[in-house]
Amino acid sequence: MRLAAPTQAPQLAMTDIYGEPVAIGSGRRRTLLCFFRDAACPFCNFRIYELTQHHASLAALGLDIVAVFASSPEEVKRFVARKPRPFRVIADPASSAYDAYGIERSFWRKLKAIATRLPTLLRGLRIVGLAGLDTNNILPADFLIDENGRVVEAYYGRDAGDHIPFERVELFLARGLIRRSVA
Repeated sequence: MRLAAPTQAPQLAMTDIYGEPVAIGSGRRRTLLCFFRDAACPFCNFRIYELTQHHASLAALGLDIVAVFASSPEEVKRFVARKPRPFRVIADPASSAYDAYGIERSFWRKLKAIATRLPTLLRGLRIVGLAGLDTNNILPADFLIDENGRVVEAYYGRDAGDHIPFERVELFLARGLIRRSVA
């Protein structure tokens, strides 16, 4: 079942791929929680590249990024974390976090992404190689969570390559900065 904003974020105690604890939904800092398909997904790896490129400017505005993959830690390290990432990366092969946040699956919307996002697919395949052709049917989703642990925006991907636009993330951060300066 999809989450609708505003709502309290489901709290999850997880461990990143290096064994460090990560508390999701507990608040304290503004968070972009990204659910990806699997570690070999070309669309996901291209988005990880984009998040890595934007991280410094987003972190300077007070944003934490947490990326969750429905893969084993070994697969995430092989594909996603073979280059250091400046944000937390979690392997969730049992998909327990996916269930808590209502992440969807669709073979047809996976095919839609392949048909309509060919340039992104090709960029992602350059990152992961042919392993990117054998991926699951999970759809991506992104959640903007405020410092009180509330989901401010729930963005469920319309296809396998659809993620929240960076402009919406920046607007979320700007609103938080304005609220803090007025208070």
